[in-house]
Amino acid sequence: MLENVKLLVGHNSGRTFKRILAVLDDLGYTVHYKVFNALNFGLPQKRERVIIVGFKENTPFFWPSKRIPMKPLSEVLDREVDQRFYVSDRIRLKRQKAVNRTSEITIWHENKSGHISAYPYSCALRAGASYNYLLVNGERRLTPREMLRLQGFPNHFEIVSNDSQTRKQAGNAVPVPMIASVLNEVFEAMDWIRLNFGKKKCRPI
Repeated sequence: MLENVKLLVGHNSGRTFKRILAVLDDLGYTVHYKVFNALNFGLPQKRERVIIVGFKENTPFFWPSKRIPMKPLSEVLDREVDQRFYVSDRIRLKRQKAVNRTSEITIWHENKSGHISAYPYSCALRAGASYNYLLVNGERRLTPREMLRLQGFPNHFEIVSNDSQTRKQAGNAVPVPMIASVLNEVFEAMDWIRLNFGKKKCRPI
């Protein structure tokens, strides 16, 4: 099972992805691939990823079809955070000139060209992005715990690194409910293999 950014599918006019599929075919895998969005797995984060699943056997495989309603940001973000996460007045006023704040909680996203948009969800977390490219209501940065929640990690997930390292880890992580949903279908397919080839049964997650 492989995962990468959505843009991989169209990179170099699709030739890069075709080469990957050809190599997997040469290795003897029957391959399936699909682009998924974390928004459809209950997470308030627009994170589109291509997932590739391969089997050595000719195995019946079905992608997850159930769409999980997106959690509102109010269930992910903390009501009170440390003052160190708030931006300077200069940055806050710059954002407010670009976006009209609404009564609902939104995350303001500044892209590479400087355009600022506000959504009731987060744009994709990135490990190496500007520290201020995502701001809650244009006022503060996301905390490490909030970033982990946006990726679907439970509150009991232990944070053992500093803020900077945890931010990078969250940006590099996969959306947990998305991967879990796909893996459960992989396990179903592997159970079919077990029934037909006598292999050990897999445990759902």
